[in-house]
Amino acid sequence: MSEETELRRSRIRMLAPLRGTTDRQKEQGGRVRRGAYLLPSLFTLGSMFCGYACIVYAMRGEFTTAAPFIGFALVLDMLDGRIARMTNSTSAFGIELDSLADVVSFGVAPAILSFAWGLHPLGRLGWAAGFVFVAAAAVRLARFNIQTGSVDKRYFVGMPSPAAAAIPASTVFAYPYTIDTYTQALPVLAMVVVPALLMVSTIRFQSFKTFDLQSRRSYPVLILIAVGLALLVSHPELVLVALSYAYLASAFMGMAWSRIRRRGHDDQKDESAAKDAKISSS
Repeated sequence: MSEETELRRSRIRMLAPLRGTTDRQKEQGGRVRRGAYLLPSLFTLGSMFCGYACIVYAMRGEFTTAAPFIGFALVLDMLDGRIARMTNSTSAFGIELDSLADVVSFGVAPAILSFAWGLHPLGRLGWAAGFVFVAAAAVRLARFNIQTGSVDKRYFVGMPSPAAAAIPASTVFAYPYTIDTYTQALPVLAMVVVPALLMVSTIRFQSFKTFDLQSRRSYPVLILIAVGLALLVSHPELVLVALSYAYLASAFMGMAWSRIRRRGHDDQKDESAAKDAKISSS
């Protein structure tokens, strides 16, 4: 019995270092996992900081510095979702934090930027228009959260809040001079109210989430992207304004194109029905 007991003890001593290594590996794995969950939230906080910086610089009248921060927030907002999916670290906490950050960066920040730049000559009407933009962004984000997984991934229902925020941001970036007259401020009112209404509308906007870079059709698109990047570096103000307003107009162009196709399809049906009626009558 004593020899068997001694043999068991020696085996336990041999296995003890292995057990300690396994525990350390588990602890390191847990730390890496927690780091993976933390990484997307850091990008989300960076997006929120950009919105806050935009507000600070807009209140100081430094519009050339304030407007690009909304663009930085847009890039960080795109990255946090991609990183969360790549690291398989999507969580309910991250989704809620992302929505709160978007309200700041794409709701409050562009509204204050627009008011400080060109809505203040309108008085109460100006700050009311800014609040409409903030409220529309919050409603748009809340609706997006409850519709996730139940709508077509190819389209957004309503204009996305980052794209809506890009309208005033790109406009101010292209023309960073303060507007002081009531007449000049009226177009600014449309610049704020129209994207706000589109955010809470049911108009479909292209999402580009299903774009496949591995297909042969993507090569011309990549060429166009390369040309766009070159133009963006050489003329950033004009390119950003053109892209933001083109995306806004793309929804209406898509609606017009779908109606034209629908009418053509209906006309073909009517023609085929008329031919069938002639054949049956003869």
